Amino acid sequence: MEAKKVLTIEDDAFLAGLVSGKLIESGFSVTTASTGKDGLAKARTEHPNLILLDVMLPDMGGFEILEHLKKDPGTKDIPVIILSNLGGRDEIEKGIALGASIYLIKSNILPHEVAEMVQSQITTKQQQEVEVTK
Repeated sequence: MEAKKVLTIEDDAFLAGLVSGKLIESGFSVTTASTGKDGLAKARTEHPNLILLDVMLPDMGGFEILEHLKKDPGTKDIPVIILSNLGGRDEIEKGIALGASIYLIKSNILPHEVAEMVQSQITTKQQQEVEVTK
């Protein structure tokens, strides 16, 4: 069985490495992007099963990226988990309203918990797809 693909859009190389390492250890194939533009391009070409998205990136914000992803027919159905340092109620509500499946605050979650959330979201998406095809 082919490994599920996760795209991590994160400019903090240390954190991206930690999360990617835990995802790989959990059996996922991982692609990383350190800028929003690179992340959007990879989302469109790699067709990941899930995207982990930071909000604060050097070239464009995560909310803007999320809007682009959800408007694009080729990426709109990919589940997105926001993983951010911004943990205010307004940011969380905005992320969910724009289409994120889950909004996680970096300081409140460990890499293995992120991997568990990723697995849960991919499993849920697969179950929904099976229900639609029945």
